[in-house]
Amino acid sequence: MSALDKIKKMLKGHEDQAGKGVDKAGDTVDDRTQGKYRGQVDTGQDKLKQQLGADRDKDNPPRT
Repeated sequence: MSALDKIKKMLKGHEDQAGKGVDKAGDTVDDRTQGKYRGQVDTGQDKLKQQLGADRDKDNPPRT
């Protein structure tokens, strides 16, 4: 089991809180780099939230 799988298992049911943490971490990086890498940080935030499932809408779950 990979490290990402273990993290996903720990965060199951808490995706919204994980998404908030990813956003806060990205904002901190933006502040410390004075926005120099804002595009890369935003892309990283989006991809990480996708991996963790934090980008899903609770009212409209994805179709399977």
